[in-house]
Amino acid sequence: MQQRDKIKPILFSIIKHSSPEELKRQIPRDIVAGIVVAIVALPLSIALGIASGVSPEQGLYTAIVAGFLIAFLGGSRVQISGPTAAFATIVAGIVATDGMDGLIAATIIAGILLILMGLFKLGAIIRFVPFTITTGFTAGIAVTLAIGQLKDFLGLTYPAGTATVETVDKVAALAGNIATVNAQACIVGLVCLAVLFLWPRLVPRVPSSLMALFAGVALVSGFDLDVLTIGDLYAINSGLPEFHLPQLSFALFRDQLANGATIAILAAIESLLSCVVADSMISSHHRANDELVAQGIGNIASVLFGGIPATGAIARTAANVKAGGRTPIAGMVHALVLVAVLAFLMPYAALIPMPAIAAILLYVAYNMCGWRNFAHLCQTASKGAVATLLLTFALTIVFDLVIAIAAGMLITMVLFMKMVSEETEVKGWKYYGDENSEVTHLRELPKSVRVYEINGPMFFGMTERIADISVKDFTRYLIIRMRGVPSLDATGMNALENLYEYCSAHGVSLIFSHVNEQPMKTMRRASFVDLVGEEHFRASIDDAIAHARDLLGEGAPAATE
Repeated sequence: MQQRDKIKPILFSIIKHSSPEELKRQIPRDIVAGIVVAIVALPLSIALGIASGVSPEQGLYTAIVAGFLIAFLGGSRVQISGPTAAFATIVAGIVATDGMDGLIAATIIAGILLILMGLFKLGAIIRFVPFTITTGFTAGIAVTLAIGQLKDFLGLTYPAGTATVETVDKVAALAGNIATVNAQACIVGLVCLAVLFLWPRLVPRVPSSLMALFAGVALVSGFDLDVLTIGDLYAINSGLPEFHLPQLSFALFRDQLANGATIAILAAIESLLSCVVADSMISSHHRANDELVAQGIGNIASVLFGGIPATGAIARTAANVKAGGRTPIAGMVHALVLVAVLAFLMPYAALIPMPAIAAILLYVAYNMCGWRNFAHLCQTASKGAVATLLLTFALTIVFDLVIAIAAGMLITMVLFMKMVSEETEVKGWKYYGDENSEVTHLRELPKSVRVYEINGPMFFGMTERIADISVKDFTRYLIIRMRGVPSLDATGMNALENLYEYCSAHGVSLIFSHVNEQPMKTMRRASFVDLVGEEHFRASIDDAIAHARDLLGEGAPAATE
């Protein structure tokens, strides 16, 4: 048990606990899977680099550096990490406003936060983010990504200085320059999009994104179309990633703190979601805290070697599983294969048309939007859940991810507290004095004893119900039955203290029945047990009633429910 509390890469455990024969059988499969994943990751990394506002090779740097380190140090057997669509719009905004130095500072902050989250065992964080929120912001990111690709897909031309950082600005620029649409670019984009959707049905083993690139290059080169290519916009560098430490300052880190937190939150959620999906595919269990530490280290290394933020990529992870990968060696091989591609084939990336890149990213946006889940939630979820979903979705598009998640979590917590408070009830026992009553199995109480039963957590959302407890003129002892109270917070404790004062003013003594462990600890910490008297806390309702009788020295006249 002690060992499981330590941060230890899952690769080390696999090597330690696998026999030489098992490793001999699995490693060749992992190498093949790594090559397959590299083929899948190549066009995506280039496209996501461009979508993030950086050069194509920086997308590959990310897949190489972060992909290798996160696989080597991570907590998942099959997770593949690299640039993802979830980060594209965030990174593009940071680069546009604060440059690469701003992105590096923000990502270093994010990396440190991720490492701390892992070290402080916060890997279970994914369980506290509701499905409505993850669905809402994922769909919002997909829409934002799709809007950002329409310029290149349609071949539009914008005047110099056109603002295209915020999504609202992009929509305005699209509307204002729609007359500059390039029909040839549209044809290339539509053909590539058709390949992306149809190819998996024909030849599922060959990545459709790679075939879409080939189709785009063939169209533009073969028919000499007037379409912009990567080489028209970027100077392609085929050199390997090099370590670079920019001029960083305290002021820069301070300004990038919010962006760093955004990247960290998204990286944690996306990577752990990907791990959960991967676990379901191979019937395994990931080490969440190890994965967070690895994500932090991988992200810091990525930007210091010229890359951008990275996280677990569900599509590439699924491709790894389908290709037979079962250990982190596949992820490491995928990174090494991309090194070879970068060194020997990168100059050919200049031939790739921009509409083909836009088509790939539109396809990615379609796959990540989860419109079926979105529509299903809108039809079946409660009004509060649908409101949370739609608000998170809208805020992600109009503002940013932090505001969207913060607002979504706030609404979710309010709705949760409302739901729990409605489940909590405070009711008094009913008295039956009729000897002919059909109600049986009743307890007998002295007339001067009153019983109230509380069911549900006692927290600030329901404390006004405690104020509804009342006593009669002849009441001398009030029994509070708390067997159904699992928790008690400070506000609930204050309500009980107010009840004690109310009872004291009316000459009534409190007796508590079956107080659970957590509420009892809270009462002791507040010295409430000493105030009421230790002897007035009884193990069961029958014990509490017997205690009240002993104090009264009376018989038991009336029966109660």
